[in-house]
Amino acid sequence: MGEHFGWIEIVFTAVIALGFGFYQLWSVNREIARDREARKKASDDAGHAVGEHELDDR
Repeated sequence: MGEHFGWIEIVFTAVIALGFGFYQLWSVNREIARDREARKKASDDAGHAVGEHELDDR
């Protein structure tokens, strides 16, 4: 059993490192999607400065 501790440590470390890496990738992709959605929502607005005109003033 003692000769397998090296492999167990390598696998354990790799699982932790890959898990953290995939978590970071997921987190960054989620943040990019939020930013993209916020940018899309901002571009769907009236197209002028806030408070410059009332929406019914046409």
